[in-house]
Amino acid sequence: MEIDHYEPGVPSWIDIGSPNPQGAADFYGALFGWEAPEGPPETGGYRVAMVGDHAVAGIGEQQNPGPPVWATYIAVESADDTAATVLTAGGHVLLPAMDVLDVGRMAVFSDPQGAVFSVWQAGTHPGAELVNEPGTWSWSELLTTDVEAAKGFYGDVFGWTTNTAGAGPTGEYTEWQVSGRSVGGMMQKPPMMPAEIPPFWAVYFAVEDTDTAVARVAELGGTVLMAPMDIEPGRFSTVSDPFGAVFNVIALKSEPAGS
Repeated sequence: MEIDHYEPGVPSWIDIGSPNPQGAADFYGALFGWEAPEGPPETGGYRVAMVGDHAVAGIGEQQNPGPPVWATYIAVESADDTAATVLTAGGHVLLPAMDVLDVGRMAVFSDPQGAVFSVWQAGTHPGAELVNEPGTWSWSELLTTDVEAAKGFYGDVFGWTTNTAGAGPTGEYTEWQVSGRSVGGMMQKPPMMPAEIPPFWAVYFAVEDTDTAVARVAELGGTVLMAPMDIEPGRFSTVSDPFGAVFNVIALKSEPAGS
């Protein structure tokens, strides 16, 4: 699915800050077929990963302490106005709104439970130009310690509505919606996940075959954290790259609800 514009409130981009950008580019290139050459000096070498002639993700130098993480960016009309709304809603500004050359304006926040997310005010770069295809981003979901509080916060900040299915704290799954279209997910942080891991936004990449992709992750020096298993949208697995960044791979049964 090719995209050249994102409606405000729709997740539009993902990137990773890695302690070894070249190693990350090599790993994800071998796994997903990305081409991600080092960017120009004025961008700090930030790499835009390409599938064909479509930008699909970013790779840069790690800025945050702790393990590297995949970040989800949500499209907004104004990063500055969103920052004010985040503060009013009880969130925190981690990186104030800043221009990224002429490609856009960004900011980084955390919600009241500690999950970090970013926003993107598009300039010349709208966001991911290809999604839901093998080797590209297909979904982001929030794992949180307080589902109801998150519904209120993200509803205030982005105007998201929700559609929740299932029952019980571990059986419920919520889809974030914009204009009646599902654009992301949320679930209670699983009890088996260590308490020291704060709430976070997880990313999923589409693959042709989950088991094959997981075997390839291991061959390339990554780690399998959760063996492949079947869920409603398809077959998925949780893995990490050689530098500790966690992500999910999924072979979709059909196009996801947000497509």
